[in-house]
Amino acid sequence: MEPNLPSLPQHVRFSRRAAIQAGAIGLLNLGMNHVDGLRALAAPGEAAQSAAAKAKAVIYIFLSGGLGQHDSFDMKPDAPDTIRGEFKPIATRTPGIQICEHLPRLADRSQMWALVRSLAHPYPEHSAGHLLMLTGRSQLPVGFDPSKPKAVDWPSMAAIANAVCPPLNNVPPAVVLPEILIHREGRVIPGQFAGEMGSHRNPMFVTYSRFNAQSYGAWPEYGFHHARGGENPKGFSFQAPNLTLPSGIDAARFNERLDLLGAIGSQQAALERVAENEPFDRYRQKAISLLADRETQRAFNVADADPKLLDRYGRNTFGWSLLIARQLVEAGVSMIQVNLGNDETWDTHGNAFPHLKDYLFPPTDRAVSALLDDLAERGLLDSTLVVMAGEMGRTPKISTLPQFYAKPGRDHWGTQTVFFAGGGVRGGTVIGSTDKIGAYPAANPQKPENMAATIYQALGIPRTLAWHDSTGRPHFVYHGDPIAGLT
Repeated sequence: MEPNLPSLPQHVRFSRRAAIQAGAIGLLNLGMNHVDGLRALAAPGEAAQSAAAKAKAVIYIFLSGGLGQHDSFDMKPDAPDTIRGEFKPIATRTPGIQICEHLPRLADRSQMWALVRSLAHPYPEHSAGHLLMLTGRSQLPVGFDPSKPKAVDWPSMAAIANAVCPPLNNVPPAVVLPEILIHREGRVIPGQFAGEMGSHRNPMFVTYSRFNAQSYGAWPEYGFHHARGGENPKGFSFQAPNLTLPSGIDAARFNERLDLLGAIGSQQAALERVAENEPFDRYRQKAISLLADRETQRAFNVADADPKLLDRYGRNTFGWSLLIARQLVEAGVSMIQVNLGNDETWDTHGNAFPHLKDYLFPPTDRAVSALLDDLAERGLLDSTLVVMAGEMGRTPKISTLPQFYAKPGRDHWGTQTVFFAGGGVRGGTVIGSTDKIGAYPAANPQKPENMAATIYQALGIPRTLAWHDSTGRPHFVYHGDPIAGLT
């Protein structure tokens, strides 16, 4: 059962026939909940975006599991070998900035990106870290449960964007892809949803693959298992999206929704007639048009993409997902969260160095570089902020533990490097630093609140904006200042 969550004002009444037809909108996670969000945006005095917005869109690349800062963007080549690891730094296009040798494409594009090497939070644990880095809050809410999302959780940044950014071109303001983050044991990771804002403000979740607890990474080219190495389970495919519902829908109800997908094509004409003839307001018409608009649907698919473009991004889940993110920017989506890898893909406790070198860095380096080039070539980079982070970093000291395959790796740690590009970011910039072993911020420390404020500012969300719960109590969107020096 879905939890009892705050509700928005009552809907305008409409006929039963219209309600039945419009029910298909729920397949896209654009039910009356999102329609209410659109209505709230149009209320006088509640315009969310500022004319001074630096970006029209944000792509948040989330590396679930936690990328080690020592092995990527904050290398410590002068530290002891038990800390510096197996990888060597290489020069980037920007004098004085070095990154991992296994990220050569990004190194060659340093003029396009900036690094914040001093972001930290106090909860280096997967569920808590996910919530903090997906919501932009550095403390846990009262009643937090690491085993499941709850109505008391802070709202995710994608949910905030979904609630306050204006919808454009028949697409929702915020989309999460290519899957909902699920722990290998089957529990849904908290922090991805609207939490205390209410499920009606959840972003749109677009799933392109079914959850598999045995494999990770950018399949089919770079799939792997943390213990067994390279592995691509049979039956995996990146298919036309199952545009699904958020957490709280049980398996039976979810399968019922999936069964209805086949009827969408035949219902499109009927849905359009409903929008024209029934007493729907323009917000419901926008929701219905998402089902019927072929150009909008094309933005969610890569089947018809130029083969050369697919090769540039990489023919794997990382490349396909970031290409779709670019298409959604063009379609008018304000915020796209791309989960590069299912839960714990980047959790390199053991086998860290071969897994990063062989399975994780190659598709990431290719896909993120292709995204930056593609955005720049289309004139979209200056208006699209790209952010890449995980829920945490990794320990300075390398460990070899039996429970992690007795192969060298790094455990959980609260400090990490966050990658920024586009959206007015000054390329070739490094903000903050860590101590000599990469453990703690040494200069210009930052928190998740600062990262979130940077995202909100880029989208033009005013500092004074607040949302109101069912009791009328205001909750401000900003909880920190944007990171100074990025732009």
